[in-house]
Amino acid sequence: MAELGMSWKLKAKYDEVLAQVPERLKAEGFGILTRIDIKATMKEKLGVDFRRYQILGACNPNFALEALGMDLGVGVLLPCNVVVYEANDGSTVVTAVDPLKTLAGQDERFKVLAGDVRAQLHRALSGLVT
Repeated sequence: MAELGMSWKLKAKYDEVLAQVPERLKAEGFGILTRIDIKATMKEKLGVDFRRYQILGACNPNFALEALGMDLGVGVLLPCNVVVYEANDGSTVVTAVDPLKTLAGQDERFKVLAGDVRAQLHRALSGLVT
């Protein structure tokens, strides 16, 4: 699969990283709109055991308003997903969508905005404790 996100592999434990992510995002103007616990969902719906894995839907309202003002159809790409999961080796992986590859990659009008969103996501998540 093509790399659609920015990833960090951390030595810190899953629970520690999962607790840090919303706070780091909040410092950059993002809030968490959705939280999907894939492990719990797979167990409930399919009876399958899966690794600890959560998808956080992060939104910066100012960026969202600007994007929606440019094209209402952009809502299919909102919010910005951030994935946190426990790797096989016990480390924790955090991956955030890269708007330059998803949003700006589809429509040049969004290039500047996508770059700004990417920079703030990167700043937030590159500061996670390893």
